[in-house]
Amino acid sequence: MRLRRGEFERIQSVLADADPDEPLTAREILDLLAEHGEEFDSAHRVATILGRRAEEGEIDVIEDQPYRYRLIDLS
Repeated sequence: MRLRRGEFERIQSVLADADPDEPLTAREILDLLAEHGEEFDSAHRVATILGRRAEEGEIDVIEDQPYRYRLIDLS
């Protein structure tokens, strides 16, 4: 499955604005996105997008149950 243009950037923007103190689950991120007017199909879609970006070093994945995700500060 190909990433739709801008999906990660939309997630990244909302997470950067929210600046959560702890890593969030895909479900928590989906809820946060909805609060900011960003629509995504499912928590699974969010997890897929973030998992792919983790391979590039932009997201830290904490492999608990459930997985949790945190933006990596690249500045």
